[in-house]
Amino acid sequence: MPGKKKGPQIGSGGNRRRGLEGKGPTPPAEMRKGHAKQRAAQARARRTQSRQQRGGKGTSELVVGRNSVVEALREGVPANALYVQQFIDNDERVREAVRFAGERGGIRLVEAPRPELDRMTNGLNHQGLVLQVPPYEYAHPEELAAAAFDRGEDPLIVALDGVTDPRNLGAVVRSVSAFGGHGVVVPERRAAGMSAGAWKTSAGTAARTPVARATNLTRALEGYQKAGLMVVGLAADGEVELGDTAALDGPLVVVVGSEGKGLSRLVGETCDLRVRIPMPGGAESLNAGVAAGVVLYEAARRRG
Repeated sequence: MPGKKKGPQIGSGGNRRRGLEGKGPTPPAEMRKGHAKQRAAQARARRTQSRQQRGGKGTSELVVGRNSVVEALREGVPANALYVQQFIDNDERVREAVRFAGERGGIRLVEAPRPELDRMTNGLNHQGLVLQVPPYEYAHPEELAAAAFDRGEDPLIVALDGVTDPRNLGAVVRSVSAFGGHGVVVPERRAAGMSAGAWKTSAGTAARTPVARATNLTRALEGYQKAGLMVVGLAADGEVELGDTAALDGPLVVVVGSEGKGLSRLVGETCDLRVRIPMPGGAESLNAGVAAGVVLYEAARRRG
């Protein structure tokens, strides 16, 4: 245009060009800050470091008595050693225990004098047979959801609040396995762990269904919420009936309390929703294993 003076033009200093440049390939999920897989990887690293600091050793459990040992071996309870008393009466149960241990492989057969077995069991009536069960390798709660997302599935997890009976834990593990769930979470303290009793009740499903241990159950549930999971607590006075709960077909954590006390206050307040199971027969409550099985069946049915 006439009268317009030409001269230096104000530019962007290359900022626009740099803004158009790509940022490079997307980093893997384990390297993305806040991603569930990154948190799970960090949890695995912390657990490995903790084991190394302790020398990689945990507390083994002992199953004692002829019937108990035979039943544990028959049900597939993990074991690393079978101790047999020297000069023991070689009855059918002793022969069966030795046969099971030999067939499974990886179980050391150790002949030991009675005083040694008495010392190992603190004087319990071992009847000449002692089975050593190695410590259970717990997962981290975040690993359960990450594994489900990796498979392109909506997580289905059960968390137990105040359940102290190992048989109930084993029953829940069995139900989670039966209905396509992705694992069970238990608190680190004042709760049942994966003992030989829990293994037996799970009927072998504990070998393929992970159990995670949470230092703080409330924080673990909050972590699931941040990852996009709905946290549903079971309570006799829940606001919604199970059949009317819409969240069962999405990413879900089902929280089951103890039969006597139900959900603890903090855990109940953390739940997104509290659900009740209708019981026309008039029962006041269901034990943890049965309650979890009912909800898991309904969730599996809706997921189809």
